[in-house]
Amino acid sequence: MEDPPAPLHSQARGGTLHEGRGGAASSWAVQRPGGRDVALMGVAVLGVSMSGPLTALVVAPVLAVAFWRNAVGAAVLLPVLLTRERSTLQGLTLRDLRSSVVAGLFLAAHFAAWLPSLTMTTVAASTALVTTTPIWTALAARFVGVRLPATVWWGLVLAVAGAGLIAGVDVSVSLEALAGDGLALLGAIFAGGYVLAGARARERLSTSAYAVVAYSVCAVVVALGALLFDVPLLGMSGRDWLLIAGITFCAQLLGHTLLNLVLSTVGPTMVSLVILLEVPGATLVALVLLQQAPPLLALPGMLAVVAGVALVVRGSRPTTLVEPAT
Repeated sequence: MEDPPAPLHSQARGGTLHEGRGGAASSWAVQRPGGRDVALMGVAVLGVSMSGPLTALVVAPVLAVAFWRNAVGAAVLLPVLLTRERSTLQGLTLRDLRSSVVAGLFLAAHFAAWLPSLTMTTVAASTALVTTTPIWTALAARFVGVRLPATVWWGLVLAVAGAGLIAGVDVSVSLEALAGDGLALLGAIFAGGYVLAGARARERLSTSAYAVVAYSVCAVVVALGALLFDVPLLGMSGRDWLLIAGITFCAQLLGHTLLNLVLSTVGPTMVSLVILLEVPGATLVALVLLQQAPPLLALPGMLAVVAGVALVVRGSRPTTLVEPAT
């Protein structure tokens, strides 16, 4: 899984999402994408699908991969923030940046958990499990008192059953594969924290301001972790540098930049569903690049996870919406 697109602002009250500032709630409706949006989302899915397989090919430490993709991502977005969106920085306080800092901490934890799993279990299993982020955000919503419809609960049951099938198959493969499954799930939970903190941050910050702060904090935390555990961030082979550049371009910049671009026209529900295509996409790329096919018995579990998450995303749609004008 890649960094989830910056979420649009919304407010949850009594189980129904209501309109926040700027009419954000209306954008939660599933809108029919135009030809341009379909093309952009297709390219974006291809971009994020490259991340897992390319990361599995990198010999360098996973902390180096996480550091450079976030550091470069922040560096590329900084000129955008300082030129096109400079006016959004006026009046900001340290308190306004707090949620972005928290998002960056969760993002660092997400990468620290998920990236190692790619070399412990199959890319397909790891990707399927790490895309369960909407499940954890839905459970967090329930924890704070938001009522969830029956569709969400059915999706949760289906996804948990699918994860159980994957884990059961991986037990027969090796304990390392099972541990990789656990790390992928842990990465999904941390990604859920990243999404929730990002939603709060986006109440006050533009997309570029939020992303620059979150990516920078993530890079700093990862660098400190690398220093603490004596993990080198430099001195990699030319092949690894090329792979990290490819990961940064495909996933960090191209994939989710395009998803953020279409977010305002097709809505976050559609984007969340499209991201699920990363599972078959990463599986096919891993098959080509790594000659790595998931065990046949694990395929039903992966399909169940994807279907379950899709139900959660669909069921989490607000029941009361301001429909866009036609």
